[in-house]
Amino acid sequence: MSPVFLNSKRLDSKKDDSLFDFADSLSIRVPTSCGRTGECHECIVEVRRGANALTPPTDSEKFLRGNYRLACQALVADPSADIDFSVLRRQPRILTSGTRRDVKLHPAYTRGGKDGENVVFDGPDGPITIDTYRGAIYGIAADLGTTTVVLNLVDLESGETVYTASFENPQRFGGSDIMNRITYDGGPDAGELQAVMVSSINFEIGEMVRALKIRRRQIYEIVAVGNTTMRELFFGIDVQSIGTRPYKSTIEDEFRAHKRPNMSLSTTAVKLGLRIHPKATVYGGPLIASHLGADVAADLLALGMEDRTEPVILIDVGTNTEVVVGYNERLLAASCPAGPAFEGGQVTYGMPGYDGAVEKVAIDDRGEAKSTVIGDVEPIGICGSGLIDLLAELRRTGLMNELGRFTDDSDEYEFSKSNKLTISRADISALAQA
Repeated sequence: MSPVFLNSKRLDSKKDDSLFDFADSLSIRVPTSCGRTGECHECIVEVRRGANALTPPTDSEKFLRGNYRLACQALVADPSADIDFSVLRRQPRILTSGTRRDVKLHPAYTRGGKDGENVVFDGPDGPITIDTYRGAIYGIAADLGTTTVVLNLVDLESGETVYTASFENPQRFGGSDIMNRITYDGGPDAGELQAVMVSSINFEIGEMVRALKIRRRQIYEIVAVGNTTMRELFFGIDVQSIGTRPYKSTIEDEFRAHKRPNMSLSTTAVKLGLRIHPKATVYGGPLIASHLGADVAADLLALGMEDRTEPVILIDVGTNTEVVVGYNERLLAASCPAGPAFEGGQVTYGMPGYDGAVEKVAIDDRGEAKSTVIGDVEPIGICGSGLIDLLAELRRTGLMNELGRFTDDSDEYEFSKSNKLTISRADISALAQA
């Protein structure tokens, strides 16, 4: 009997058990809302090894590509084969500290009424009472990254962040970069990328309210930002125009044609299927232009760029990277795909910053690498920070020249002998082009 590996944890394989069963055995929660019938399309997993040892994909899995399966539909057919899979909601290592900028709080949802017994929405047509005050008023700030999604639950009365959740973008089955996801969403399974994102956010909100012992209905607002494609997919807007010249959203086209006053979006939670207060506002930050999305607008707001009188450069490195240079009177901006090389794509052992990823590397005088691994587990790959460290160390020690070639004329360097993880000349070339 061969093993099944789930998120680096081992179990004995058993014929006809589903991948969902193995997750249950390890008490790993997998999103689902259909009773494991395959109808909700939420329990997506990535099969890294042993795909042929599973039963063939069912009709419920036709929307998936590559080695992605629904955990409830994939059963073990050959228990003698090794199977390795991971749930598409791994928690990434994210930056949780930084320089704080104090701003005056102007929430749209506040306490109102004679004794503060109501929740009042300060809308465009004036204040509206929408609920009875239930002890707190919360909002969520959502960063919809191509690879990682981060949700901050904010107390709208104090301005304090009370809970932070992060998870792997579940849209990966549609492609690791935005152009592939645009192509996917233009195919027969249009809408699946939006549905899986909404489902995953609902799942994480459930984790939040359970941990804090609050109610979903106490969340009255979500502000979502992301690059142009990520924002439009979330709001269910056709993204095909972003993938072809001149690479503009239909929202930008409408704005340029004076058909709308700005490039922000607003709808209600119930319309998007988000399980918070049904009258909650879901606001999409404004785009800048083309692939420069609402995440960059949020960056500029956080920096207080409107008050900067000296030139500043902003670099937002991600799967899609943005650079902004300027000051309060003039800004120049551009975007480029820095990933997916730094987040797992095009590098043999590359992976996002999840448990098992090498995040720091130091090479000693003997040319041997010592690494730090996220989660203090056995390394299974290397993430962006680890790759940058590794390249710097290879240059520092003279093991690699400025052209990215190994000075001993070898084709690869082994940075983890225990797990035989290597970086090759082809990997270095991919990183140089990122």
